[in-house]
Amino acid sequence: MTLENVRKEIDLIDEKLIVLLNERMRWVQKVGEIKRETKGAIYRPEREKWIVEKMVGLSKGPLTPSAIEAIFLEIFAAARNIELPERVAYLGPEGSFTHQAAESRFGAMSEYMTLPTIRSVFEAVETGRARFGVIPIENNQEGIVYETIDLLSMADVSIAAELKISVHFTLATEAENPARIKRIYSKDIAFRQCRGFLNKYFEQHNPEEIQVESTSKAAKLAAGDPEAAAICSEIAAKLFRLPVLFHNIEDNSNNRTRFIIISKNYENQPSGNDKTTIVARLPKTDEAGSLARFLQDFRKGNINLTKIESRPYKGSEDFNFWFFMEFLGYYKDENFQKILKKHGSYIKVLGSYVRNA
Repeated sequence: MTLENVRKEIDLIDEKLIVLLNERMRWVQKVGEIKRETKGAIYRPEREKWIVEKMVGLSKGPLTPSAIEAIFLEIFAAARNIELPERVAYLGPEGSFTHQAAESRFGAMSEYMTLPTIRSVFEAVETGRARFGVIPIENNQEGIVYETIDLLSMADVSIAAELKISVHFTLATEAENPARIKRIYSKDIAFRQCRGFLNKYFEQHNPEEIQVESTSKAAKLAAGDPEAAAICSEIAAKLFRLPVLFHNIEDNSNNRTRFIIISKNYENQPSGNDKTTIVARLPKTDEAGSLARFLQDFRKGNINLTKIESRPYKGSEDFNFWFFMEFLGYYKDENFQKILKKHGSYIKVLGSYVRNA
């Protein structure tokens, strides 16, 4: 068989695909009509997860599960824009890892708001200027993002979903040789996470390290300067058309950041593999045993707590604390409902959502 014959077969398959995709979108339009009448949510993470898992199970190869997920996430994003276009806010700037996380769930077609602070993303969602907000909550090397959990405790929003992405840095520059680089721009955390690479490749000529507010800003500053480089994401390098000299320069290849998607008045349906986030404002936290007694109820209910962070009551003269907690399960599960009945006045449920392991 010749290459021309193979390409003709591929073209025939593509023609069938476009017919089927358009047929799918026509049914999506009907779903949108029903949801507009019932005011149902367009973004359904548990439904999307079910579809992806089903397609993975049906596949006989050579598509990998991750490839199937990537293809269907773009189909879902296109479908949501046909059902009802919804604005998504994210912590900017454009080209940041949060931008990458947002596009991984809402696709390149969605309408995005790039905002400068985590607080401004919360405000956009609370006021209805954006239907969803994407913000970082935790990095497995640097720990929790305290601003995010503090705002979750105060804001009138829910957690709609979580997602985790691997954080890979590139060294992007117009210089063809590292020896020609005199300045490196990046964010402080990126310098820390790429220190081993920098020590190895730049020990001899020691270029100036210039800290900026974001890796996207670093790529922008390095673009057009043949003596400068940026430590940035690949998406930022592409955005500013800056050639990548080295990929994956981070010291730890297991670097991952967890993001959450927030929305107002949002509730997922149970998926069978859920996680729930709550805030517990227990009374008398300065007294011995107050937290232990509360946690005993989770043990008795056979509820697996996966995270607990203590945070101070701001403005309080005493050393009192509230707690940010996560556990496996759906908030309407019987065992947690017993805890909620007992301690409901102290607990704020932030949301139950598909667990993203």
